[in-house]
Amino acid sequence: MNKEGSKVDLKKLAEQLVNLSVLEVNDLNQILKEEHGIEPAAAPVAAAAPQAGAGGEEAQAGEKDKFDVLLKDPGAQKVAVIKAVKDLTDMPLSEAKALVDGAPKNVKEGVDKEEAGEMKSKLEEAGATVELV
Repeated sequence: MNKEGSKVDLKKLAEQLVNLSVLEVNDLNQILKEEHGIEPAAAPVAAAAPQAGAGGEEAQAGEKDKFDVLLKDPGAQKVAVIKAVKDLTDMPLSEAKALVDGAPKNVKEGVDKEEAGEMKSKLEEAGATVELV
């Protein structure tokens, strides 16, 4: 295979990885860990990357500008939480249910402060325990 053909394949793979849903990323993480013995560090790296390029003082001030919305516990109103996750993420119902059933899991990653706060409020209104990390 020539270099050009290899690049095209890598571009397709990169495109597929970038377009994975949160649930698919979690599944990929499990496959890499269990079947290949690889411990991906995607979440911490993704959270740290924007701060590193933010430009000195702002990154050092301790003020985060991107958050992961972590569903810690769906609580007693699981159906309401599944519906909220589906509405907030545009996930298919089956993916939203799998995410809620697998809590603690990230509902969305790399979200700005305002959107993360709104998501947290809506999920808490549905009965979930949520943390912004």
